[in-house]
Amino acid sequence: MNYHLRLTQAQHGLLQSHLFPGDHKEAVALLLCGRRRGESRHIFTVREVHPVPYADCIIRKEDQVTWDTQHIDALVQRAFNKGLAIVKVHSHPTGNDQFSLVDDESDASIFASVASLLADGLPHASVIMGPDGSLFGRVIDDGEIGNSLASIMVVGDDIRYWSSVKPNDIEGFTQRTAQTFGQGTIELLKNFSIAVVGCSGTGSIVIEQLARLGVGRLVLVDSDVVEEKNLNRILNSGKADAVQGKAKVHVLASAIEYMGLGTQVLPLPYNLVNADVVRAVAECDFVFGCTDGVEARHLLNRLATFYNLPYFDVGVRLDADGHGGIDTISGAVHYLQPGGSSLLSRGVYSLEQVRAEELWRTDPEMYQRQLKEGYIHGVAEDRPAVISINMLYASLCVNEFLARIHPYRNNDNGEYAQVAASLTEVQFYMEAEQEACSLLEGCVGKGDVVPLLGRPALS
Repeated sequence: MNYHLRLTQAQHGLLQSHLFPGDHKEAVALLLCGRRRGESRHIFTVREVHPVPYADCIIRKEDQVTWDTQHIDALVQRAFNKGLAIVKVHSHPTGNDQFSLVDDESDASIFASVASLLADGLPHASVIMGPDGSLFGRVIDDGEIGNSLASIMVVGDDIRYWSSVKPNDIEGFTQRTAQTFGQGTIELLKNFSIAVVGCSGTGSIVIEQLARLGVGRLVLVDSDVVEEKNLNRILNSGKADAVQGKAKVHVLASAIEYMGLGTQVLPLPYNLVNADVVRAVAECDFVFGCTDGVEARHLLNRLATFYNLPYFDVGVRLDADGHGGIDTISGAVHYLQPGGSSLLSRGVYSLEQVRAEELWRTDPEMYQRQLKEGYIHGVAEDRPAVISINMLYASLCVNEFLARIHPYRNNDNGEYAQVAASLTEVQFYMEAEQEACSLLEGCVGKGDVVPLLGRPALS
C-alpha cells in the first residue's frame, strides 16, 4: 500500500505562514483530511488547516515544539465515526530533512491516543515542512510509525510534488524530452498516474502524447466503441476496429502496450457516472477531461474538488454548415484547481444543460417528451470533427499540464486559468483565475463520502 497527501495552494500558504512566522522556532498545525481508500493507494485529501496558536505551545525552540493536545482532541471528536484522517504538520526551521528522535516520541504518543479514541484501524500521518515550503512525511498506522508518504502534492497555479519513490532507470526514449524539461521532470512524469476521460478526437491525441512523454500509468475512461465515423480522428484506430466494434479504451491500451515504453494502462470501458470508475479516477494524480459532454465535465469538476485533483479540460467548437462552409473554429483549455473557479462558474455550461444531458442518458423517452414540450434544450449528439483541429487543442492541453509541473512561461501561471484560441480569427485569448465556485468551495478535500461525491446516483 502506498500513501499520498494532497492539499491546495491556499492550504499550503496558510501552513507556511503559520509554521514560519520569522522567529526561527518550530511551530505546529493540524490537518483534518478526507480519504480515498483504494486497494493499492491510500490518499489523504486535506479539508481543513488548524494552526496551533503559538500561545498554546508549552515549548517552542528551533529544534523542538510541545503543545496543548486539546487541539487534537477537538479534531478527534469531529473525525469519530466519519473515517476522517488527522495529519500533524510541524516545521524544521533548521532545514533538517529527517524526523528527529523527539519527533518519534511525539508522534508515537499523540497517535497512539488518536488510534485508541477513534478505534477504526485507519492510518493517519505526520509531516514536516522545510523553510522553502517543501514537505515530507510518514504514515502512522494504528499508532505505530510506518513508512514514508509516497508523495505529497500541492495543487495550485504551479503544481508542487515531492516523492519518496525513486523511479527505475529512465529509458533512452525520454532523452530528447529531458533536454528540454530536465531529468527531474522526467522522473516526475514516471511517477504520475493520470486519468483521461474521453478517448476519441482530443482524448486519443492527449493519450498518445502522455505515453510518449513517459507517464508511468494511464487510466482510460470511455464507454464507446470505435465506429467508421470515428476513424478520421482517433489515433491508432483502424477499419478492422470499427468493423469489430472494439472499445476505444482497448484499442488505445493496445497501442500503448505496443509502444513498449513502460507506461502501465488501465482501460475502463464504462461511463464516468459509475462508482467504480469515479474511485479509479480519484486515485490518480491528475485528470484530463476530453469530452464535450457537459454531464461528464460537471462530474469531473466535482470529483477533482472532492479529491484535491488538478483537472485539465479541453473542448473544441467547430461550426460548419455541412457543405464546406465554416463559421467558427475555436477551442479552449481550462485548468481547474480545487477551491478555485469551476467550468460552471466560468460559464462553460449551465445546470440546465447538465440536467438535459443526464435525462438523455438515463431516460430517453422522457427526454424526447420534455424536448418536444420545450422544457429542455436539445443535446448536441453528433458534432463535426477534424483531426488537424483536434491536434492543436489537445497539444495545448498537454503543454498546459507541462507548464504547471515545470513552469516555463514568462508570466505567472495564475494568468492562464483558461487558454482559448480561434483559428478563424488566428488569435489566442487568456483568462486568469476567477473567484471560487460557490457550488463547490465547501467540497474541497471531502474524499470518500456517502453517497459518493454527494450524488445518490453513485451510491
